[in-house]
Amino acid sequence: MDKLIKVGKIVSPQGIRGQVRVYNYSTPDRFENLPQVIVDNKIFQIEKAGHAKNMVILKLESIDDRNAAESMRNKDVFMEEEFLEELDEDEYFISDLIGLDVFKENSESLGKIKDVLQHGPVDIYEIELNSGKMAYIPAVKEFVKEVNLNRGLVIDTIPGLIDDED
Repeated sequence: MDKLIKVGKIVSPQGIRGQVRVYNYSTPDRFENLPQVIVDNKIFQIEKAGHAKNMVILKLESIDDRNAAESMRNKDVFMEEEFLEELDEDEYFISDLIGLDVFKENSESLGKIKDVLQHGPVDIYEIELNSGKMAYIPAVKEFVKEVNLNRGLVIDTIPGLIDDED
C-alpha cells in the first residue's frame, strides 16, 4: 500500500443495511470520487457514498448489516496517496506543510509549522516557535510571502502577531 492519509472516522452505524456514518476530515466530495478506503488495515470498496447533515454516509463492501457496521464504530478511515487529486498552483496538502521551517522575510528562523487549523474561512498555520511558544498565522498573502516545500515558509508579520517580536 502507498502512504495512507486519514480522511475520516466512523462514528456510528446508519440504518440496518450496513451503512456507516463518517466524520469527514477531507474535502466535502472526497468519498464520492474515491473507489476504496482502508479501515483496520483492510481495504473496503465503496459501494455508495452520500451525505446526511454534516456526515458522510458510506456503504462499504462486505459490511451488510447493522452488527457489522457497529463493529466499525470509532475506527479511522484512510485513503491511499495515489487517489489524491492534483492540486492547483499555490495549494498544498497539509501533510506536506507540517514540519516546514518558518522564516521571517529577513531569513530569521522562527520555528516550524506544527498544524494547519481549518475551522473558519481561512486556514491558520499553527507555528511552534523556537522559544517553545505557539503562534497562529492566517494563511493569507498579507502574511505568507512564500511557500517552498524544500526550503520552508517565509512570512511577514505585524507587531504583536508573534509574542517573541519586539
